[in-house]
Formats: sequence, structure tokens, C-alpha cells
Amino acid sequence: MKKIGILSDTHSCWDDRFALHFKDCDEIWHAGDVGDISVIARLEGICPTVRAVHGNIDNGIVRRRCHELELFEVEGVRIIMTHIGGYPQRYAPGIRRLIIEHRPALFVAGHSHILKVIYDRELNCLHINPGAAGHHGWQKQRTLVKLVIDNGNMRDLEVIELGGIKLTT
Repeated sequence: MKKIGILSDTHSCWDDRFALHFKDCDEIWHAGDVGDISVIARLEGICPTVRAVHGNIDNGIVRRRCHELELFEVEGVRIIMTHIGGYPQRYAPGIRRLIIEHRPALFVAGHSHILKVIYDRELNCLHINPGAAGHHGWQKQRTLVKLVIDNGNMRDLEVIELGGIKLTT
């Protein structure tokens, strides 16, 4: 059994509540637009296993550390994670083909800043976009996601709301 914390679109923002909410996680996944690489380092201070992909705003340092796409397996569940992925019925170019080819049970993407958890019945795959955890963007609510993966099953999905974005003048 593994507890997983998922976030995206931090855009260099660190919030101490990431540590609070993810302290009991076995893995943390960041679905891109990390911003400053220090965000990854701080996540690694919470949890020994951090998986991350780079997003469209990420610089060379983040891109050297984080690939565009991650394919991996946890507790018998195959996962694909990328930043720009779309969602069921509106996948980004090439994503539907990747899902058909690799047959993941879970597809994780960020980019839209919109929290979505949708089961794609046609491709037999759960899609999770954890929304945006940072302050940059138009989202009204900053969010994180947690779930448990246990012997091929995903359960106990939890959405964590961090509050709205800080407006600066």
C-alpha cells in the first residue's frame, strides 16, 4: 500500500501546507510547471520518492531534472504523467495514442489549473488533474490531491483546498 500526494502548477510557490498534507505520503508526484527547482528539493525533504515532469514554463534546470513524460508502475497500477495532457474526450495531441499503447490505469496531467477527476470508460483509465497549487494563474482555489494505491487498486482519493490565490499589486 502506498499513499500518494499529487500537485501541479506550483510556479515556484512553496506553501508549508504541502509538507503538512503530504507528510504521511510514500510518494509525491508533481505534474509540471514546477518553476524553481527548489520546489522539488523541498518536496524531497518531505518524502523520499518524488516523481516530476516539466511543464511549459519550466526552465533548463527543471527540464534537465524532470522529463516531459513519465511512465511508471506503483503497487500494480500503471501510470502515465505529463504536464499538458488534456482530459477524456479532449486529450492533447498524441495522448490518446499513448494511453492506448501503454494501457495505464491512471493518467495524471496538470496545465489547466482546473481540478478534474474523470474516469475514461472508453480507455478504462482514471484521469487526475490536481489543479494548481501555486499562486500564479486564474484559479479561484489552490488544490492538492491524495490517494492510496494498494495492490492494483486506487482508493481514498482526497481533494485538499488551500484557499484562493494571493493578489499582488
